This record gives sequence, structure tokens and C-alpha cells, in this order.
Amino acid sequence: MKERVLLIEDEIAMIRLLELELAYEGYEIAVASDGIVGTEMALKENYDLILLDLNLPGINGIEVCKRIRSAKQTPIIMLTARDTVWDRVRGLDTGADDYVAKPFAIEELLARMRSLQRRLQPKETDDVLNAKDLTLNVTAHRVNRAGTEIELSQREFELLHCLLSNKNRLMNREALLNIVWGYSYEGETNVVDVYIRYVRLKVDDGFAEKLIHTVRGSGYILRD
Repeated sequence: MKERVLLIEDEIAMIRLLELELAYEGYEIAVASDGIVGTEMALKENYDLILLDLNLPGINGIEVCKRIRSAKQTPIIMLTARDTVWDRVRGLDTGADDYVAKPFAIEELLARMRSLQRRLQPKETDDVLNAKDLTLNVTAHRVNRAGTEIELSQREFELLHCLLSNKNRLMNREALLNIVWGYSYEGETNVVDVYIRYVRLKVDDGFAEKLIHTVRGSGYILRD
């Protein structure tokens, strides 16, 4: 699946250059030419990376960055012709992850994009489990998908943790019941189906790509 990049930039020549180069590199590009529209797009949709110009009509890049950061942790690289120390500090303090001064070589920007994505990609350990754009942090008890925090109950969290720990492996209802609810559980056996539905509504609903799948007559599988 192509990585999605939101470019918030008002210079026509820069837009055309980046659209061409990023598409050639395999990225899917969305463009906003002012700060207000860019903020709306960033908050409404999920992107893997945002390229954000500092000087924008509507609202400037600093304010755009603040508004995005108040709701999401999508990686942001600021693009600007202003390269003073104060500008860089202000942009980074606002929540940008990196800063590229114009004019720049496209090769440098692409390298910074790759470096940022590697740096921010969680390492899969016993404490952090991943499947595509879904991340579960056991220690912090946090779940995140495509930059959006997901609130789960304790039982929902345990069920998702079980599915992620066994991703790409079919889990039947009995196994899920024993692991998540315990061997001594004596309630309704359809509790697994009920909680799978709860987790799906929070983890998969609204996303084009579904992660949790039903294998009819057998159980469930979380596919990476």
C-alpha cells in the first residue's frame, strides 16, 4: 500500500515539483494550498507524513502545526525559505519533527522523509506490537492507528493484544476465551463474538483496510 503524504504548500511551482517527484517515488499525494484547508484535511484524513510550508495564506504553518498536534501525532516536516535559528526552534517546539530550508535538493527531502519514518516507526518488542498502521503499547496501555489514539476497555485491550500477539494466525473462539477470559470462565461463550465486534468498531471502523477478519466456522485472524 502506498504511503500517503499531505503537502500543504501555496507555491504552484513547488507543488508541481513535489507532486511529480513524490509520485515517482511511489507516494500517494494530497495537496492543500492554504492553511485552513490543510488543517481540515490533516484532521479529517489519515496520512503517513505531512509536508508543511511555514508561510501560508489563511493561517500560517506554525498555527497549522499546533492544531494538528492537538489531535494527532502524524509526522510533520516543515518547508520554509526562512532559515534562522529562531524559525527552526519555533517550528520544532510547535511539534514539527524536522525542518527543511528552501531551496532544497529533492534528494535531501526524500532522505529526510525516509529517516523520519524509520525514526518514528516503533520497534516491535514484547511491549510494542504492530500490524500495518496499528500499534499497541502494553506498558503504556495505549492503542494507536494511523496517528489516532483509540480508547479500549481493559477486556477489549486484552483481546486485541491476544490477536496482535498471534497475528496472521487463526484463533478459534475457545482459544480466545481461555486466554482472555481464563479457563475458569463460566459465562456465555458468545462473549468472544460480542467483544470482537466491539474491538472492530474501534479499530477497523472508518478505515478502508480491515485488520480483523472472520473465518467462518473457525474463528478470527488479525492479518498484517
